[in-house]
Amino acid sequence: MAGIYLHIPFCKKACHYCDFHFSTSLKYKDELLQAMLKELELQKTYLQGETIETIYFGGGTPSLLSGAELNMLLDAVTRLHTVASNAEITLEANPDDLDKAKINDLRHTPVNRFSIGIQSFFDDDLLWMNRAHEAREAEASVMRAQDAGFENITVDLIYGYPLLTDTKWKHNIEKVFGLDVPHVSAYSMTVEPQTALASFISKNKQPPMNEQQSAAQFTYLIDAMEKQGFEQYEISNFCKPGHYSRHNSNYWRGVKYRGIGPSAHSFNGETRQWNVANNAKYTQSLELGTIPAETEVLTEKDRLNEYIMTSLRTMWGLDIGKLNQIAAGATDELLPRAAEFFEREWLSQKERTLYLTPQGKLYADHIASELFF
Repeated sequence: MAGIYLHIPFCKKACHYCDFHFSTSLKYKDELLQAMLKELELQKTYLQGETIETIYFGGGTPSLLSGAELNMLLDAVTRLHTVASNAEITLEANPDDLDKAKINDLRHTPVNRFSIGIQSFFDDDLLWMNRAHEAREAEASVMRAQDAGFENITVDLIYGYPLLTDTKWKHNIEKVFGLDVPHVSAYSMTVEPQTALASFISKNKQPPMNEQQSAAQFTYLIDAMEKQGFEQYEISNFCKPGHYSRHNSNYWRGVKYRGIGPSAHSFNGETRQWNVANNAKYTQSLELGTIPAETEVLTEKDRLNEYIMTSLRTMWGLDIGKLNQIAAGATDELLPRAAEFFEREWLSQKERTLYLTPQGKLYADHIASELFF
């Protein structure tokens, strides 16, 4: 099984914290979609005939596309690949796009899962983030989607930023529980270089993020989710049993995927490939029949480190047997480095698998980097 990711690089406005590749102009949307169709054609052998289990429209804001435009891309995928009959097809969407007419339009597509970028149910927070929607639209969009028969919904929340008091964070979480969605993704606010937020902080127009606040809100989130029967199957992702994001789970499990569109990444088990993060250069290159991408052949060390990073983030843990399949004797080198994290009770081991403890999840990136080869 494999996955296909389609990057739709358009947004109505730029969120202050976002460093993903996008444009706020739709002027050349048609040309770019034609280039994506061309890339699908040129790269049809990349996944070596694997059946497509998941298709994911990310961005940017894919919900800016019409149902006809989504169908055009999906028709190309099904023409060029074998797509599983039960494929998970996810569309990232902003609440302000999901009005009644748009949801009805999407019913005429194979899309069967929404990822809705709510972030907060407070207007002052959304204004601070420079989001395009208002709080009232966040709740209404989920309910409209559910009324139209879309039950497989995940919502995004952000925590750990100055405006978000613990009381507001608790309200946001309880609001999501009230909407009865089966999946939640929650991310700590990070300050990425070259973003408006980074500029505001450097000029003392905004306070820096508070790590203690973020850790406390993350800990509260884990506890609240567990009490509601959600599984934390990855550091930032929670779901009711059986409602994992199949597409994202495959990323963490090392399944092959092909990324289509500017800035999109691909992985086939042996190499990584990433497209140029420039709409004009991407389109012009495809018009000439050339894929504007760089490729990296993964070394044994790359594959070891990637497996450490991705597996430790999940509830399935790091299988030391699989580590030895990548490189013979790798476990003998890793376990001594892991000793201090067992002593701190940040790591635990059950049979042949290593897991982050609840406390260890606060230091996931640090632990992984210390275990790298």
